[in-house]
Amino acid sequence: MYTGIVHGAYPLTSVIRKTGLSQLSLELPQALLEDISIGASVGLDGVCMTVTEIKGQQLSFDAMQETLTLTTLGGLEVGDLVNVERSAKQGAEIGGHNISGHVDGCAEIVAVEQTENNCSLHFRLPPKLTKYVFKKGFIGVNGCSLTVADYQRGEGCFSVCLIPETLRVTNLGQKGVGDWVNIEVDRQTQVIVDTVERVLAERFSD
Repeated sequence: MYTGIVHGAYPLTSVIRKTGLSQLSLELPQALLEDISIGASVGLDGVCMTVTEIKGQQLSFDAMQETLTLTTLGGLEVGDLVNVERSAKQGAEIGGHNISGHVDGCAEIVAVEQTENNCSLHFRLPPKLTKYVFKKGFIGVNGCSLTVADYQRGEGCFSVCLIPETLRVTNLGQKGVGDWVNIEVDRQTQVIVDTVERVLAERFSD
């Protein structure tokens, strides 16, 4: 489980592609390596990954074919910045919202609006996720807990506003039109929507 408060964006130091699997490696500052061990969970661009190898300050992760297909991790190259969040500890402050690290799909950036102190990103969702997004609701974008600033349901497009600190700490400031990001919808919203749909379907089927 994660909080959606990204600790930083760090470049991939190695990408080794094998049949049905890619090994991704990156070097983290010492502050993020406290109590790290093989098998620990780390969020990479919002994807829950397992540490498979530790060499000094470098961590490695194995991304299976399904992960490579369903997320943006399959298109990453050496040098690409990846948002990193260590898994949440019990009792820790949740500054964002609960994020599972199980990506629901990818969204394309369709517009970027940059002002002096703010940046707005506009995304187009895959059709299967449009019913789970609401204006002022939570959404996970590349592992970042963000609030939906505006939402055009008919077009399946939503926008978020990023403050300078978010642009500094994460890789979202490096993204442009045509780039893709990982999306995780708010689980509470998903449960409510699915439950209401099921109840209505059962009621009107009688």
